[in-house]
Amino acid sequence: MALTTDSTTPSSRFAAGRPRDIICLGRLAVDLYAQQVGSRLEDVTSFAKYLGGSSANIAFGCARLGLKSAMLARVGNDHMGRFLTETLENEGCDVSHTRIDRDRLTALVLLGLEDRDTFPLVFYRENCADMAVDEADFDEAFIASAKALLITGTHFSTEQVNRTSRRALEYARRNNVRTVLDIDYRPVLWGLTGKADGETRFVANEGVTAHIQRILPLFDLVIGTEEEFRIAGGKDELIDALKMVRAVTSATLVVKRGPLGCSIVEGAVPASIDDAPIHGGVQVEVLNVLGAGDAFASGFLSGWLRDAPLEACARAANASGALVVSRHGCAPAMPTPAELDYFLKAAAADPERMRRPDKDAQLARLHRVSPARKQWDEVLGFAFDHRNQFFELAQQTGASEARVEKLKSLFVEAVAQTEAALALQGRTGVLIDDRYGQDALNAATGRGWWIGRPVELPGSVPLEFDHGRSVGTSLVSWPREHVVKCLVYYHPDHPVELRLEQESQLRALYDATQASGHELLLEVIPPKLGDRPNEPDTVFRALKRLYNIGIYPEWWKLAPLDAAQWQAVDALIAERDPYCRGVVLLGLSAPAEQLIEGFRAAAASASCKGFTVGRTIFHEPSRAWLAGEIGDAEVIASVRKTFEMLIGAWRAAKGKGNGAVAHHDVRQEAA
Repeated sequence: MALTTDSTTPSSRFAAGRPRDIICLGRLAVDLYAQQVGSRLEDVTSFAKYLGGSSANIAFGCARLGLKSAMLARVGNDHMGRFLTETLENEGCDVSHTRIDRDRLTALVLLGLEDRDTFPLVFYRENCADMAVDEADFDEAFIASAKALLITGTHFSTEQVNRTSRRALEYARRNNVRTVLDIDYRPVLWGLTGKADGETRFVANEGVTAHIQRILPLFDLVIGTEEEFRIAGGKDELIDALKMVRAVTSATLVVKRGPLGCSIVEGAVPASIDDAPIHGGVQVEVLNVLGAGDAFASGFLSGWLRDAPLEACARAANASGALVVSRHGCAPAMPTPAELDYFLKAAAADPERMRRPDKDAQLARLHRVSPARKQWDEVLGFAFDHRNQFFELAQQTGASEARVEKLKSLFVEAVAQTEAALALQGRTGVLIDDRYGQDALNAATGRGWWIGRPVELPGSVPLEFDHGRSVGTSLVSWPREHVVKCLVYYHPDHPVELRLEQESQLRALYDATQASGHELLLEVIPPKLGDRPNEPDTVFRALKRLYNIGIYPEWWKLAPLDAAQWQAVDALIAERDPYCRGVVLLGLSAPAEQLIEGFRAAAASASCKGFTVGRTIFHEPSRAWLAGEIGDAEVIASVRKTFEMLIGAWRAAKGKGNGAVAHHDVRQEAA
């Protein structure tokens, strides 16, 4: 029985009151992209892992562009399946109907970038999870909850997915849900080429043409390349193929024409494709055409689902495709609204400069910082990334350095207990090194904590990196969730040779994190110059100088400032980097009462998110544990006591929950 149909308002092409914009049904797989560009797939030595599959890329791209998208598919009960659902969910895509198939593995694709025109693909899709999606995986109410339903051509290629897709279309047609077909013709997935030949884009086949023509009447919008419309129409000439398509459907036809842009055919097919309006695109140099069509569809739908004119839909579609062909990967290359806006304005002003959008620093920065990402409204951190201090404690107590490694693992257990006791999920932070803390890092990773990890050689002036000058080499092995932390003793009035060397090292580090995708935290401590104390605005001027030379860390770590300095720093960050994640306070081994005064001064700051304090918490308990004076339980209890006292003090200063009780504890501890 059909559900009640919403009325369509005259100003909209869609039913009103739908909680979802679009549901995407189709391929959901892991893409393994060759990292060596210009290499045969046989010679590739490493791969980058991305979300893939045409429907999934479109669902991802739509979510990134602000639509309420949902993915209807299956993944295996495996690590790759969890990666896919988490990636979609993190982007804001609804995965409530992305089912787990316990009998099949998640689909996988290997992709090479041999040259501008050669992209070898190998689909590992034998009995894979997404091709087992079943009509029992959804009901009519789910389909009826959306403005539109998108299905890609692959999901009509077997009896199983054809039956499932047709049931979804039946529900959609009964409930005034607009239907979209992305033809997405891959001959290998129709069994028309060798199993390893995923690169071939066109093979004429009467059976496939007949199959597609049977489903075309069920769609309101059809998107495809020239080759894809040729298979849909069963004719060698594009215009003849379009006429055959028009004979069976009244859908709006969107023909992707590569660097020319696209043509849109709404009514009768003209005598020549060039007689249809050509919506030109931005000319860019191509790195990789894979995923460009999915980006095009996402961009088009981002306007179409908002009732934008078709010309505006085409403009967003062409720009999205142009950006993705200039980047590595499909889903992660998808643009945000901020990128599209910047790119279109820049291309209109200077088309030649935008031929290489991958070389534009502002665009690269927007691509890094403007997508949805986990928010950290508060960071309550225990810092034990210290290396020299723990070495000295081991020397003083006669303990083996190996004992420091165990001690840091105990600190992770202490933080975990504090998180559980105070319900601090989403606010817990740690700073841990990999010299003495690799086991601790491993134990902390994957818990959802904010994890900072140092790269500087302790005490180095000018700045040196702990594992050698090529810092980017070290980051290759780091989990993406680790924040790169660098302490630099930097003063804007340093002698010019020293300042330039420091800045050169910071630039190398910044560029390395841009390439690796890790967030960067700069801990800036201006040393005294001679005997004169630093001026009140020294920290402000240091940060301003680093912004001036194009360094935009996600995080700053600063010593406590007075109220006027916080106002200046807040204003600087708001002006120069509205995407900055914030500031965390450092401790510098200060007594608890002094830290608490710093918390109170920072309480009104918009940019200060919390603290990462170390020696104030760990120094005395660590000495006693290394000396054998206390055991594991005692050292955990001791660091917890001080850590939780500081958490209470911070939250009291900010006027957050449990502040009164926590502040009472602070006064007792300080006494």
